[in-house]
Amino acid sequence: MITSRIGARLKEQYRDEASSVSSLLEEAEARVFHEAAEEKITAAVVILADGSVDKLLDAIELMETDWRDLLIAAELARVDWPSRLDAIFDAS
Repeated sequence: MITSRIGARLKEQYRDEASSVSSLLEEAEARVFHEAAEEKITAAVVILADGSVDKLLDAIELMETDWRDLLIAAELARVDWPSRLDAIFDAS
């Protein structure tokens, strides 16, 4: 799920490619979840990608392989994940 704060981060990090990156991410989510993914899963991809298209593709591959490993890699697997998202996405 590309929320407003995730969309803002994509625009910040990918500028002119943000729309394409957003579409790519939504398509990958649909393949894995067959409906909108939770914000934390989408956020995990964005966190790991850190503005790199190559890293984005790697993070999407990890999501498609095992989304739980994706959450662990992005440090969003613990119970405090909402505050971590707030710190990352609301600080920018």
